[in-house]
Amino acid sequence: MKFGVSTFLTDEGIAPAVLGRALEERGFDALFVAEHTHIPVDRRSPLPAGGELPRKYYRTLDPFVALAAVAPVTRNLLLGTGIALVVERDPIVTAKEVATLDLVSGGRVAFGVGAGWNREEMRNHGTEPRTRGKLLDERMRAMIALWTQDEAEFHGEFVDFDPVFCWPKPVQRPYPPVYVGGGGEPAFERVAAFGATWLPSRVPAGELGGRMRRLREVAGDAPVVPYSASHEPAALETYAELGLERVLLDLPTLPEAESLRALDELAAATAAYR
Repeated sequence: MKFGVSTFLTDEGIAPAVLGRALEERGFDALFVAEHTHIPVDRRSPLPAGGELPRKYYRTLDPFVALAAVAPVTRNLLLGTGIALVVERDPIVTAKEVATLDLVSGGRVAFGVGAGWNREEMRNHGTEPRTRGKLLDERMRAMIALWTQDEAEFHGEFVDFDPVFCWPKPVQRPYPPVYVGGGGEPAFERVAAFGATWLPSRVPAGELGGRMRRLREVAGDAPVVPYSASHEPAALETYAELGLERVLLDLPTLPEAESLRALDELAAATAAYR
């Protein structure tokens, strides 16, 4: 298996470039970073995992700026969003950001996307939570048009533009691989629609096989890459038995010295599975 990490990059944790170099030095092959543009003070949406909202959610760096800092100090590291909140993003601007990062990194972008859970956050972007799934799908189709057509146009319920020129185009053709977050039927349908990889977040290893069977019914042999995955021996053994090609291990958000120690622990735990 290949191993990467998924994490929240913040102004209080390890710097992106330092982390990128450290990952490659230890044989990790991917870095996926979370996104929240802000956290409303009057937040009523509960954290899906339950409990209090961790401090790291309040302080996330912009994923594309952070990954652009990682690109020039690494050679092979896959640079992923995990996940980009497309329902809070202008699709034309986001298409350009993804394509630009793909260009400057030499074709190393993985575009992880999802609809999000924080209703107050998305409302501040003008997004109606009840229709965010439709909005996500439409913005994705619009971005694909921008990446693949020289004179792109799109006409939908939420996104509408006449023919435009939009460069750069992604280095990866026809466009960077899409990773779809979420655990239900809508996520599986998006995996099928976009030829994507399923990016399940914090799904216990023991439950993953059952969910993958349902995914197969909807999206065939779509790849599966667990996000925020456990490095416990039983979990790693399950991932191996499931035949997964890549796993994104959870890396806590910590200062530099503590982050490097955590990476050493992850590298040691996974050595036998590489």
